[in-house]
Amino acid sequence: MGVEEDMVTSYKIEPLPVKIRKIFEENGSTVKVSKGSHLCLEGEPVKDIFYVVSGKVILSKETVSGKELTLRICGNNDCIGEGIIFSKTGYYPLSAKALENANIITLDKNLFEMCLSQEPDMLIECIKWLQLQNLKSQTKLRDLLLYGKKGALYSTIIRLTNTYGIFQENGDIEIDYPLTNSDLANLCATSREVINRMLNELKKSKVISFDKSIITVHNLNYLKDACECENCPASVCRID
Repeated sequence: MGVEEDMVTSYKIEPLPVKIRKIFEENGSTVKVSKGSHLCLEGEPVKDIFYVVSGKVILSKETVSGKELTLRICGNNDCIGEGIIFSKTGYYPLSAKALENANIITLDKNLFEMCLSQEPDMLIECIKWLQLQNLKSQTKLRDLLLYGKKGALYSTIIRLTNTYGIFQENGDIEIDYPLTNSDLANLCATSREVINRMLNELKKSKVISFDKSIITVHNLNYLKDACECENCPASVCRID
């Protein structure tokens, strides 16, 4: 598969298996969530897990001092709360907040687990999907810890191209999702000032350009070389 075909394929990847989505559709309740509202807060007692029908939801961790680390940007056909499935911790490990008005299906965690336990095929599908989510998390943490702030930003941009990238005829990749510098800072666990400086350096080097919060990548290989990219599959190297 060529690079362009791989980018197009990655853009169409379905985050959640069809069999798992049907559990939500057949047993859950649909609610409308307004922009800025929380589906759940870190540390709250667990009740429901969530399926995103439409809209965008961020999953994040916050410190007492107010610092925020965004771990995922969930979109259509994605699940929120997979980390608590068959877990006895009893509390949400992350906060989930709507980035825009969203339609969400909520489903009781215990009911979801019961549905899975009654259907071995669906349970296997769920395990496969959970393993993929674990791999995504591991690679993000690797980049944050091993390659510093610059590696965190570069790898985040690479993940954004795999998730929202639209390949242009001239070889550029437009990230079809608006992100402010503050959004990028939260994804990289750093300050907005640091992100501003690094983005301007990349712009001066003509590696990227940006217009009204839309980033276009002109030299993807530069970013990959700088953060020692291991060329993970597009299904793993994603921001969702």
